[in-house]
Amino acid sequence: MASPSFFFAIFLLLLSTVHPKVIAVEQLSDVKLNSRILQDSIVKQVNQNPKAGWEAALNPRFSNYTIGEFKHLLGVKPTPKKELLGVPILTHDKSLKLPTSFDARTAWPQCTSIGRILDQGHCGSCWAFGAVESLSDRFCIHFDMNISLSVNDLLACCGFLCGDGCDGGYPISAWRYFVRSGVVTEECDPYFDDIGCSHPGCEPAFPTPKCVRKCVKGNLLWKQSKHYSVGAYRIKSNPADIMAEVYKNGPVEVSFTVYEDFAHYKSGVYKHLTGDVMGGHAVKLIGWGTSDDGEDYWLLANQWNRGWGDDGYFKIKRGVDECGIESDVVAGLPSTKNLVRQVTDTGIVEDASF
Repeated sequence: MASPSFFFAIFLLLLSTVHPKVIAVEQLSDVKLNSRILQDSIVKQVNQNPKAGWEAALNPRFSNYTIGEFKHLLGVKPTPKKELLGVPILTHDKSLKLPTSFDARTAWPQCTSIGRILDQGHCGSCWAFGAVESLSDRFCIHFDMNISLSVNDLLACCGFLCGDGCDGGYPISAWRYFVRSGVVTEECDPYFDDIGCSHPGCEPAFPTPKCVRKCVKGNLLWKQSKHYSVGAYRIKSNPADIMAEVYKNGPVEVSFTVYEDFAHYKSGVYKHLTGDVMGGHAVKLIGWGTSDDGEDYWLLANQWNRGWGDDGYFKIKRGVDECGIESDVVAGLPSTKNLVRQVTDTGIVEDASF
């Protein structure tokens, strides 16, 4: 008979596949919060480390940012356990042959939304961006619809069910909102902070926009602009399952823990080397590969504009749950609900039903 320690190890393994790893952040001192996020010492420490695997730089995106302002962008809150009750955890057939490298931009070149890099501005809305971007991509991949869905709708109208708007939210709740309420197009309800964060006096305390439920263009109707998701699910914290999900269904939303050194990422395969925990962040995972140095990585699109990182993208070490990147992967499938009136070819509607 197996020993108690064996069963305890199995229990821990199961636990690790059920609960997300984005961790609560300790309070930092006012001195720390008001200090600059970009530090020459971090750039030096990374770039002089022959085993780093990535290059650091003083990213112009955060040239005037304090640590407090940077932290405000990291809007993933640790998900309450009650929010995860009843959320299915998806696995995929292990016999599926997966390529050694994959990039959703080249797999579905007709889908321009996949390669779009956005800017969340001054708001801790990453949880909403990662969800809306992934669902937009999936509408194109599954239904051949090139659309941009509205972050603003989700951010302003989901309310307390999703968290605290610009002060952070829960990615899985975003996907539940898509099932329950749908999300309008960007054309109907554009993002409220279109200034970005490059103007003088950029403040972190941008309030959450008010929910208006009316399209900015008079010829568009709110209810008719809604696009829905079929289900909200998590993907098992296993690289093969995550890869299969992206390969079959398109980009997914992932959350991970951000440290000070991540703000300095320029290129290469990121792994945490130095600095304090800053918070939880959500982004869009679009592919994977292996570097010239033999390091397996995930390929992700961030929403800090193209001045940050590798033209807005970054790679992070794959297969070791670096910074919890494999522990909280969420998605849903696009729905034909509300599309029937837009699609005249009934064959397409039948094929699109899930």
